[in-house]
Amino acid sequence: MPAQRHPSSNTDLTFRRANAADVDAIVALVNSAYRGESSRAGWTTEADILGGQRTDAAEIAHLIAQDGSAILLCLCGGGIIGSVHVEQVDTATAYLGMLVIRPQLQGQGAGRRLMDEAERFAYTEWGAGRVQMQVITLRRELIAYYERRGYRRSGEVRPFPAGEPRFGLPKVEGLMFEVLEKVLEAGCGGN
Repeated sequence: MPAQRHPSSNTDLTFRRANAADVDAIVALVNSAYRGESSRAGWTTEADILGGQRTDAAEIAHLIAQDGSAILLCLCGGGIIGSVHVEQVDTATAYLGMLVIRPQLQGQGAGRRLMDEAERFAYTEWGAGRVQMQVITLRRELIAYYERRGYRRSGEVRPFPAGEPRFGLPKVEGLMFEVLEKVLEAGCGGN
């Protein structure tokens, strides 16, 4: 992938829905942000708790093509610097997952803007009044970030899908997900 320039301001960012031609770029971006040495350039790395891949081309192609599912892209200067998966769970709820910004560009506000766009999309496209996500319980700093963005702990904890290498290879015992929720309102996406 070509090197991306640093966004000089949040106004440099644009968003669009991903299509089949974006699959390889999304796979490379997501895996670089979550796993391996490249992920250590950002604060969202899971390299110390999970090995292996975070996603593959088959999963991303499926998420793009599936009804009630979208991957939204964050672009700067025409290049993809971030992505997020949004999925309609039911008539009132959307799921937000796989939120990534290129590790070298994290901490500059692009992730917040991409989350705003995902929430706006869920509200306007599907009428979702609530967004859910799941975060590995060991990722306290990430949970705190989402809480600052209006997400609340639901009290629900789910097991990590052990024995399924497509989700990653645990390096620590007892991985669990905590479910976070946010209520969406008219004008959401800039809270």
